[in-house]
Amino acid sequence: MKTAAIVRTLIGLALILGQLGRMLLLAAELPAINAGSAVQLEIEGAIGPATRDYVVRSLNEAGERRAQLVILRLDTPGGLDTSMRDIIKSILASPVPVAAFVAPSGARAASAGTYILYASHIAAMAPGTHLGAATPVQIGGPDLGGDPASKDKKPAEPGSTMARKAVNDAVAYIRGLAKLRGRNADWAEKAVREAASLPSHEALARRVIDVMAADVPDLLRKLEGRRVRVEGRDLTLTLTGVPLERIEPDWRSRLLSVVTDPNVAYLLMLVGIWGLILEFSHPGALVPGTVGGISLLLALYAFQVLPVNYAGLGLILLGIALMAAEAFTPSFGILGLGGGAAFMIGSLILMDTGAAPELAVHPALIATLALASLLFFGLLLGFVVRARRRVVTGREELVGAEGVALEDFTRAGRIRVHGEIWNARSPAPVRRGQPVRIRRLDGLTLDVEPPDA
Repeated sequence: MKTAAIVRTLIGLALILGQLGRMLLLAAELPAINAGSAVQLEIEGAIGPATRDYVVRSLNEAGERRAQLVILRLDTPGGLDTSMRDIIKSILASPVPVAAFVAPSGARAASAGTYILYASHIAAMAPGTHLGAATPVQIGGPDLGGDPASKDKKPAEPGSTMARKAVNDAVAYIRGLAKLRGRNADWAEKAVREAASLPSHEALARRVIDVMAADVPDLLRKLEGRRVRVEGRDLTLTLTGVPLERIEPDWRSRLLSVVTDPNVAYLLMLVGIWGLILEFSHPGALVPGTVGGISLLLALYAFQVLPVNYAGLGLILLGIALMAAEAFTPSFGILGLGGGAAFMIGSLILMDTGAAPELAVHPALIATLALASLLFFGLLLGFVVRARRRVVTGREELVGAEGVALEDFTRAGRIRVHGEIWNARSPAPVRRGQPVRIRRLDGLTLDVEPPDA
């Protein structure tokens, strides 16, 4: 009956969560874009799944609403190759012209940002910005050189052959984009092979970009009357008096951004594993299992799109298993200390920091959790040592314990102690129901005396 009730509860919870998720997804639609307007999107920081979701959905909405222009403001060190390629596919398929604009001053379009800039219908930069360093870096494999922000998720095979294949693929990709948009393909290849970078004024002089502008209003003025080719036809931009609508990432994109943050994913994984351990050790608690299961699934989703080093993940799981074993099978700290060491080493190498420094777990978080684990298992070890020093079971524990006389006797009789009936001897008379204290154990006979003796 208890199991059936738990199953019904879980099914009901799943249905409620499903309905809630459906309502939230329906409410997650981007704000409606007015026809004929210019739309401004923002890409700041590393490009990941959240950025991809935000940009792709916004471009689709702009196409459906027949916007005049989409301005994609860039300030990024790069990001994941898969997310970058999805964004580029959406730009190439967009019926609305896309102007990639590296701004404000001091911003950059490095690595994956360079590819997006080359793929856009119009490439623009503000003074004091730069682009380039587009050499791909292989996650889980050898460093291919250059900036580490553009990368492939599949692990590379050792040796220079895989490195050449990755670089040549990136070169062909960016040269194809340069030819499509009529931009400098030779410098694009140099940005990939040599991780070259350019400031904005040199990029304009070398035909890497189309225009320089101080800000978005200045960009709109300079693009007035410009002809661009979109889906095989030439369009003339008419932007005078066009309203500018800025679309911020909605709650879904922000949620994806939070979940795929390496620090959050790391915490979710730990919460998930410990929640399941608590649920298995205390069946029927429900809360640890439910929270742990949800957290672990979210962590696995995040790890699917992050540059995870699976050796580090394996060490973390081994460390947690050893620490859990210490909790259930005390070994005077051997399992706990070994698990703590494996946990710390695994946490340090969990994210491929060589591939993406922006996607590494913060060392302070690792140190805090490792220290908390060591303190916890230090306290656990102290409890174990004190428990072993104190005799709490066996025949010796009877000395000093108190029992109750089952009958009146002067020298020999019977008493009950710890639910057991023992033969007892007493130098003083004992009455039935009188408490007695055990002084000594002699074979199967206890020497006792009244507490007030």
